[in-house]
This record gives sequence, C-alpha cells and structure tokens, in this order.
Amino acid sequence: MRLTKRVQILIISVILLTHGMAYADTYPFQRGIDILHYAFSLTVTDASDQISGTASVTFKITQRGITAIQFDLANSNQERQGKGMQVVSVQLKGQLLSYTHQSDRLQISLPGNVRDSGLVATIEIRYSGSPYTGMRIGNTQFGKRSFSSDNWPNKGRHWLPMVDHPSDKATVEFKVTAPSHYQVISNGLLQEVSVLNDSTKLTHWKQSVPVSPWLFVLGIQEYAVQYVDTFQGKSIETWVHPQNRAAGFYDFAEPTKKVLQFYTDYVGPYAYEKLANIQAPSVSGGMETSSAIFYTEKLVTGTRSERTQQVVIHEIAHQWFGNAVTESTWDDVWLSEGFATYFTLLFVEHDAGRQAFVKGLQSAKQTIERYYAGGKNFAIVADRSPEKEEVTSAITYQKGAWVLHMLRNTIGDPAFQQGIRSYYKKYFNANATTGNFIAEMEKASGKKLQSFFDQWLLRSGIPHITISWQYEASSKSLAITLAQDSAENLYTLPLEIEIQQSGAGSLVNQFTLKKQQETFRIPLAKAPSALVADPASRLLATYRLQPAQ
Repeated sequence: MRLTKRVQILIISVILLTHGMAYADTYPFQRGIDILHYAFSLTVTDASDQISGTASVTFKITQRGITAIQFDLANSNQERQGKGMQVVSVQLKGQLLSYTHQSDRLQISLPGNVRDSGLVATIEIRYSGSPYTGMRIGNTQFGKRSFSSDNWPNKGRHWLPMVDHPSDKATVEFKVTAPSHYQVISNGLLQEVSVLNDSTKLTHWKQSVPVSPWLFVLGIQEYAVQYVDTFQGKSIETWVHPQNRAAGFYDFAEPTKKVLQFYTDYVGPYAYEKLANIQAPSVSGGMETSSAIFYTEKLVTGTRSERTQQVVIHEIAHQWFGNAVTESTWDDVWLSEGFATYFTLLFVEHDAGRQAFVKGLQSAKQTIERYYAGGKNFAIVADRSPEKEEVTSAITYQKGAWVLHMLRNTIGDPAFQQGIRSYYKKYFNANATTGNFIAEMEKASGKKLQSFFDQWLLRSGIPHITISWQYEASSKSLAITLAQDSAENLYTLPLEIEIQQSGAGSLVNQFTLKKQQETFRIPLAKAPSALVADPASRLLATYRLQPAQ
C-alpha cells in the first residue's frame, strides 16, 4: 500500500512520541556491560608506523547472563592494505582468556566467577598493528613526523579496543612511550613526564570525567606550547607546530576565556580539567575532543581570522553539547552539532551584537537552501549509523541551529535558557535523546511542543511561502494571502510581515498559517508601499512576495 507523505509523517510521529523520539538502535554494541575506565599504554617509534598497545579496560556487568564481552577493534585485511590491529593476548587477573577477533569485533569469553550482575572487573588486552585510520601517522604540513588521532565518528576502533558507541561513556588515560624529542597531548591532566633512557620518554595523561570514545584524543609530535591563562583554576593552553609558534599563539589566545565564561553563565559548569587548543594534521576544520580540541593545520594564519574564531567558538560549545551532554545514538547527533552551531551564534550575539547574530542566521539559511536545492533528502532526526551512511550533513548543523532559534522565539528567552540549563544539569556527563530535550523544554515553557519538533526534525526540506496582498481603499483594509507550497505535510507557521507605508513608518503583524492557503485582513489607513517577510529572521522558510493583480 502506498502512503501519502502526510500519512507517513503521522505514523513516524506516533512511533517517535511513543519511544521518546528515538529510533531502535540496531548497532551491535555490547549490551549488559558498562565500561567505566580505559587505561591505554602505547609505544610508538620512528622506525615504523606500528604501535604496540595494552588496554586495561574496567567494566561493570549490569545484567545477568553475560558470558562474554565484546569490543570494537579493526582487523587487518587486504582492503586496508594489510593495516589493522592484531590481538596478542587477553588476561583477567593474570588468567589468559579465550577470544575471537574477526570482522572488526573482539569477543572475549568471561570466566564463570565474573558473570554476576554488579560485578566490576578489569580485562587487559595486548595488541599491535599499523592503524588504517583513526590514528594518522605521517608528516605535518612542515614535513615533520607526527601521530595524530581522529576518532570521529567510529574510527577509534582502528587503533584502540573500545565499545565504539556514543552511549557508553568512560574515563580514559594514556601512557605513551615515544622518542624523547616528541611531546604528547591528550585528554585531562598531565600525570607524568619521565625520561626512560637516552632515546625514549614516558608521558601520562588522565581524564577523570567520562566521555564517549570518539572524544578520546592523542597527539605526539614536536609542539610549541603556551600556557595562556586559567579559567576557574583550569589551564587554558595552546599547542601548535613550532614553525607556527607566533601565529598559532596569536590566533588561539582569543576568545577562549570569554567563550568559557559565557557558556558557563548561560548553560552551566565547564566539565573538564583543562582546555587546550591544538593544531593537528589529522582533522578537517575542528574536532571537539574533550579538554583538548584539535584544529586543522590550515586554520592557523596569524591573522585571528573570523573563520578561525568561529571554529574555536563552535568547538568550545561542543564541550557542553556533544561532550558533557552526549546524544544516546547517532540518530540524535543534532543534539551535538545543531546545538554547537546555534550556541556559536548565541556567543556572537552576546559578543558582537544582534546584527552579527542575524548575519550568521542568514548565512546558515542560505546553506540550508543550497543543500535542499541540490535535490538531497535529509531530515534532522532519522535512523542512522556511521557504519552504513553519513550521520551528519549541513542540515544537522545549520537547520538544527535554526530549530533551536525558532524554539527560542516560540517560548521566549527566559524559558529557553531555563530549559537549556535544566537539560544540561539533568544529563551532565551522561547521555540524552531528543525526547529528553523536548521534555525539559516543555517543563520550562509550560507548552506542548511535540508538534513543533515533529514538523522541523522529522521532515526533509523547508516550507516555501507565497505572499500576495491587495489594498481595498473603500474599507481601508489590507488583504494578505499566505500559501504553503504543498497540500501535504502542512506546517504550522507563525510568520511576521512588516508593512511599510510611505511617510508613515511601518508596522509588524504576526500571522499563523495552518492551511495550504489563508487570507488575513487588517485595517490600514492607506496602501502599503512594500511588504517584508520575516523582518526579524524568526522563521526558517523561503518567500515569494507578489502584489495581487
């Protein structure tokens, strides 16, 4: 049976409402196990691209009947040119455990004495290999050797055994043995730097705040390091290529502290032990790795460009949204990317004023229009997995930001901030779904918001509105006709229209379009000189204005 688009949307809405706006997650990650802590001991050399590692993984059994524990760990194969990881041994308290490692899954049989619900244990996995991806081993833009990670969204498994899913957050530490001419940067706080002999050095970093595995980070190379400032006793740092020392120190000195203060005041406390801005050859743009943010090499220009500043603000916003509060599945990745995009604009509004904020909104809108003009079909919330397809697009970022902007206009600034703060507090260092977010915003506003989110999150595209008008001199009234582009999947659209009158200023009226076409009449002393749709940039739509003939 063929269903109309409207019926399909209604069915999807019922399903999502029933399940808290979350699709059933079919990715085969480990159930009944909660990873508590990863301790990685890694050795790298200049002689080859092979790494040797020991992963000590502490976990808790959360349900009865668990006989094995599974990790994501990429195998070597022909498609990867022989690159990948090979397991040497698996132990628990010195006892060797049986395991299988195939199709990028490491399955370890648990002995009978560690299968009880509530039990906490640590497994030690020894392995080695050359990473196919996830850890980039190669030269910087200046021809200097480096080791630089990029786990997004599911590449961490190519060099680390892990439960590679956003829902399983854990604390992490890295002990790295490397040639002594390198420095090492990672999540958390520096615990140790020790010279082991004439050629090698041990560096130990540890983060005591749980995060999802894509946020684990490691950089090994020669760095220029600046301790810029502190924020609430936490170090603000810059790590760049030595050849970019002056340019990088200048670019990253601002506006980090101001951004940390703004988000702390607006949203809630900063979660992590430090904040380091790091130049890295492994990422494109920026990567929000917790407490140690990676930025593409090309972002450093020494001009403190608007582009560089925008990326820094965006990645710091992620420390709140995506890092501290993390989407439970990739279906809800807009809770990370859409939020970071909008909160970048909120900082711009705070720091540079309304005009700069609106400029950013309009730029985002143009990006959305170009994306959909290309015939692409992408809804913000959908059943997605990085093993099968891309989990983000411009829609996740820019349209997600616009949804938050329209929500703010719908419920008002005080309720919006109250909802954001309660959402952050409730899911701090945990995971959340879109349904969880909706619930907090409904509590804060006292409004039912499900239909608002359904029409903006579950549909691809944006509405197109035709506006026609006719002035009737006899009745001194203006008739404005609004029409949506389709009779199916009708939106409820609150639209402001500015009515301009020569010599008499202008006035703004709000209309709510619920049908495919509606005509509204307002009293007006004389004919308008022009109409302007959405003068305050409150609604995501395209407009065609035409005086009635």
